[in-house]
Amino acid sequence: MNVPAASVALLGEVATAERAGPRAAERLAQVHALLGDDMAAVDRELARVVRDGPSPATESATHLLEAGGKRVRPLTVLLAAACFGAVPASARDLAVVAELVHLATLLHDDVIDDGQERRGRVAPRRIWGNAVSVLAGDLLLTHALERTAACASHEVLGDLFATLRRLVEGEVIQLRGRARLDVNDGSEDLYFRVVHDKTASLFVWAARAGAQVARAPRQAIDALGDFGAHVGVAFQLVDDVLDYDGDPRATGKALLVDLVEGKLTLPLIRALSGRPALAGDVQAAREGDRHAAVRVAEAVRESGACVGVRALAREETTRALAALDRVPPGAARELLAGIARELASRAA
Repeated sequence: MNVPAASVALLGEVATAERAGPRAAERLAQVHALLGDDMAAVDRELARVVRDGPSPATESATHLLEAGGKRVRPLTVLLAAACFGAVPASARDLAVVAELVHLATLLHDDVIDDGQERRGRVAPRRIWGNAVSVLAGDLLLTHALERTAACASHEVLGDLFATLRRLVEGEVIQLRGRARLDVNDGSEDLYFRVVHDKTASLFVWAARAGAQVARAPRQAIDALGDFGAHVGVAFQLVDDVLDYDGDPRATGKALLVDLVEGKLTLPLIRALSGRPALAGDVQAAREGDRHAAVRVAEAVRESGACVGVRALAREETTRALAALDRVPPGAARELLAGIARELASRAA
């Protein structure tokens, strides 16, 4: 079975979710048996679609795709469908859609954030410019919408439109928060609004869409949507911790990128709550003072905020696993649970 390198890496990560040798090997074998051919087909189609369009937009999108990635969202679509039998062709199409939307948001985010690197490589915007990155992202979104309209029901397409709106609204709210540093009693509420819109919403759509095209009962579709919501929140919580306490060699992302870009992440919000005087260094870090950024990072780690946020991520994972109890048991459901555990426990 020929599975692309990116998929092999992800399957290996899922398999080691519980750090149990024989069980890990068994899980990896299950993933290969269930999804090896499907993921290979998805990767082949992604490689084709990102090259479908005018240059240099296609080069920009291809550069990002070839940088790698976990492909968690496509896997979520496929596993959600596999919970209800053989994976239909439309689920493979929607797995492609999920990754196309994700890639589009990354291209746009790097322009908004003035991003320098993405997945350990130079960000496309630095090679082809901001305008090309924006248009490349737009092109991927048109491919995603056309594919969804061709292969899925009006309900799935309507859900995708709603998801795209949430992605944009979350970005706007986050951008609004960068204009001035305003940490108050409502900061955590705003933070979680952004997380639910910018990150969790696409996980929700991926899980629900896979179940919908597999003709799952409504209760199971809703359960998988709940699973996606909790997994998405846990994923972002851990990602925010890794900005202060990660391994850049493994993540492909330098430390303190979110801090310097002005994002109010939960570890920072909680550290500022306990030490308001830190706000001066946070503002200086936003203005490019690297020494101030290092001082903020040390204060965040010393505050215990990272430990607390990781604990919250584990709670979200527990809720995700509880949602899966409403889905028929089987290998696909267990693999979804494995993904949830791995995303919450990752150290890089």
